[in-house]
Amino acid sequence: MTLALLAVLVGFIALVWSADRFVTGAAVTAKHLGMSTMMIGLTIVAFGTSAPEIFVSLNAALHDAADMAVGNALGSNLANVGLVLAVTALITAIPISKSVVRRELPILAAITLLAGYTLLDYKVSFVDGCLLLGSIFVAGYLAFRSHQNNPELADDDDLAASLEAITPEEDLEHIPKTRAWMLLIGGLVILVASSNLLVWGAKSVAVQLGVSQLIIGLTLVAIGTSLPELAASVACALKGQVDIALGNVVGSNIFNLAAVMSIPGLVAGGGVQLGSEIFTRDYAFMAGITLLLIVAVLTDALWIRFKHMRKPDNEARPRPHLGRIAAAMFLLGYLLYTLQLLKAL
Repeated sequence: MTLALLAVLVGFIALVWSADRFVTGAAVTAKHLGMSTMMIGLTIVAFGTSAPEIFVSLNAALHDAADMAVGNALGSNLANVGLVLAVTALITAIPISKSVVRRELPILAAITLLAGYTLLDYKVSFVDGCLLLGSIFVAGYLAFRSHQNNPELADDDDLAASLEAITPEEDLEHIPKTRAWMLLIGGLVILVASSNLLVWGAKSVAVQLGVSQLIIGLTLVAIGTSLPELAASVACALKGQVDIALGNVVGSNIFNLAAVMSIPGLVAGGGVQLGSEIFTRDYAFMAGITLLLIVAVLTDALWIRFKHMRKPDNEARPRPHLGRIAAAMFLLGYLLYTLQLLKAL
């Protein structure tokens, strides 16, 4: 057990470190190749928030632990809202941007429904994987068109700030191409190795504790891959810099469902068969906390609009926020889900 837990710990540390280097190298390389900040934000930064989950799920699917991969996707979404957003909002209110309300949340809602459809038969098949993976390209196209047609949303979204969350903007031009390629390739190699080590350790822990790999994926692996986002969000909250916290979580959750959950269906031969609890318990709670997030965002946005509807158009309206009430609801939802998992042990 000690060796397995050590493998999980080392795997997590190496995974986080290498994911940061890999995404930094990719962003700098893209910048040198002439890609705009907007496109880097829509592709590399968005991918980077889910890079640990993607590589862990890929390794799990390749090593006969496809149910762990599905659990990682659903569990990470639960942890992102129930822990990352909740803890951040308890420290300081999280601003809600127009782009999240008008673009990212509708995409997240649609992909959440699609994920539910693929799990209705308690299985992620090859066709299901294609549907989920295809949805990320549709979402990317819609986001790109939205940026083109609504430039005011691009300003509000502040993609430059998202890029700085990975590597400072001023450093992009000064990192040599050779070093950028070294970061990209080296980060990728360590990502693969560390995710392999993590999956081996997690599988060993599951066997020695006598619990299913699905439970391990929903808890140990999912929370572990969300810890970097939690640490970063808390650090930003303490500094009063949380403008992109909500957008990053929503973007990560979109990638988890569309890209991470598609992997078992695409990689595992014949897809992966799951128990009924994957839909009735795990997906139901994930969809429920996603709905709770959407309701909390829309409620505050509509309340701000209602309070200021009689005021002059030239008077600036305050931005809507996610505050402590929303945080308490997210935490409560995650606690209820954790209790359901404990009952299953």
